Amino acid sequence: MLFSSLSFLFLFLPPVLILYHIHPSPRWRNGVLLVSSLLFYAWGAPKALPLLVGTAALVWLCGLGTEKGRRFCFPLAVGFVLGSLMLFKYLGFFAGIFGARLGFSLLLPAGISFYSFQLLAYSLDLRRGTIRAERSFFRFLLYVAFFPQLLQGPILRYGKTAPMLGARALTWDGAFYGMRRFLTGLAKKLLIADQVAVLAASIYGSSRYVGTGALWLAALCYTLQIYFDFSGYSDMAIGLGQLFGFSLPENFNYPYTALSITEFWRRWHITLSLWFRDYVYIPLGGNRVSRARFVLNILTVWALTGLWHGASWNFVFWGLYYGVLLLAEKLVLGKRLERVPRLLRWLVTFTLVNVGWVMFRLTDAGQLAAVLRGMFVYAPTDWRALLALDASVVSRLLMVPLALWLSFPVQRVPEKAGPLLSLGYLALFGLCVLFLVSASFTPFIYFNF
Repeated sequence: MLFSSLSFLFLFLPPVLILYHIHPSPRWRNGVLLVSSLLFYAWGAPKALPLLVGTAALVWLCGLGTEKGRRFCFPLAVGFVLGSLMLFKYLGFFAGIFGARLGFSLLLPAGISFYSFQLLAYSLDLRRGTIRAERSFFRFLLYVAFFPQLLQGPILRYGKTAPMLGARALTWDGAFYGMRRFLTGLAKKLLIADQVAVLAASIYGSSRYVGTGALWLAALCYTLQIYFDFSGYSDMAIGLGQLFGFSLPENFNYPYTALSITEFWRRWHITLSLWFRDYVYIPLGGNRVSRARFVLNILTVWALTGLWHGASWNFVFWGLYYGVLLLAEKLVLGKRLERVPRLLRWLVTFTLVNVGWVMFRLTDAGQLAAVLRGMFVYAPTDWRALLALDASVVSRLLMVPLALWLSFPVQRVPEKAGPLLSLGYLALFGLCVLFLVSASFTPFIYFNF
């Protein structure tokens, strides 16, 4: 089930909110959230539900054992989580590397990359002694399966979530903020991401009229699409969390304002970047090692980051691409980068990010190579013929400058615009519903990861 669907907006969410607020008991409210979360997951992936619950149960039991000093519990939990992830997500990829052919295919369980990382973080934090084991399995399962963030994050840490699994403070201000944040994310997805996506798909799907200019336009459109798609989901998750008294961590901070690749990754998918920093990069030694080991650490982390996004070589190349760029900034440019004019630093960073998203978007190695070559070896574009392929492309071109403008923190809402602001959000919701009724199904990009 998707947040940007009529079934979620009108059939699922209203009954859950009503049932949740019927009784103030924390146990009742946790029960409503847990049942709702499992129903939400089973709605679209019923066969994957036993894996989710079973994995959570094993990690919970092993967590209790780890706290009691039973040494086999920690490797059992980590091994099972990583083994499940490898089996369902990477078996075919690694089999192909070694020339093996599988006579079967496994359906990738929805959200497995996200909830696996939460479970790994829980086990590792327990091993380090920074948290206490959760005694209640039902509270632990709610931490793992909480539906606002189950499928696409943000990735939660148990230490910060545990206090909210008990009594939670619910206020009208928090509820109104949650609704506004949810509607903002819904509008990002439906009114911006899904619209510029048509341009990118039209250009990448047509090879006859495409030249350098069109390929750069497609790269820009996908750059905007993936930001508004993923940050829109994060906004909806954070807004939904507020409606139930949970404060979920921010996952985006205007990443396209970054003046370096290092800064970009401090602003993009923040919870994933912090996860790899805390559980992979620092345990490998971080930057307190020899230069050769530092280079190896960076490339290892970014190869794994690429693989986390998908079992395909283009994701590995994408991860290593960023690893090399980060090494260039840290080892070659260093402090000299700060002496470059800010506008030039932004332009170079934004261009490099656009190229990176092309590598992320195109999974076919042949098409990827052809597109990258076409972006840097000039070829004319037959704009008239290309735009004639689909009449809707012309109208959606107008969304590109608007989307680019909205990628920056330049919007200001008057402090005394209360009633008017509420009417504006109601109108925005009505517009989103109209788009849902008339538009075709468009899943979130990160739903596949």
